[in-house]
Amino acid sequence: MTGSSNLNTRVPAMPKISAREAQAAVSRRAREIYEKGGKVAGRDLENWMQAEAEIVREPSRLLDRRLALVVRVDGVQYVGEYDLASANGYAPGEFASGDPVPVRFVGDKMLVERPNGKVLETMIAKKVEGTTPPTCTV
Repeated sequence: MTGSSNLNTRVPAMPKISAREAQAAVSRRAREIYEKGGKVAGRDLENWMQAEAEIVREPSRLLDRRLALVVRVDGVQYVGEYDLASANGYAPGEFASGDPVPVRFVGDKMLVERPNGKVLETMIAKKVEGTTPPTCTV
């Protein structure tokens, strides 16, 4: 079954990740900061430093937090909660909004296949029937 991701939590990655995974997570977060900041040129270093601070230097504050990933499957929105300790190296930002996401449901769990083939196991915290894609209003 394939759904689409709707929301990425914007939080640092797990403390025990490889240098390569950390750099990729920082790069993804720096890109998000650039895009959300209006794509202003010349702030590369500033964006990178902010992303690095969030991902590399501040992971310990997340150890007690429950994080969430929202996936839409056949018009139903699922909120899957997880914690960093059991995230199997998942780094928030691996999915972009609207990306196709292979998911399986087992009881009250939503198993999300990550781009690297590993699985992020979440507990279904909320299920909303008949959701429609988010729209922007001005």
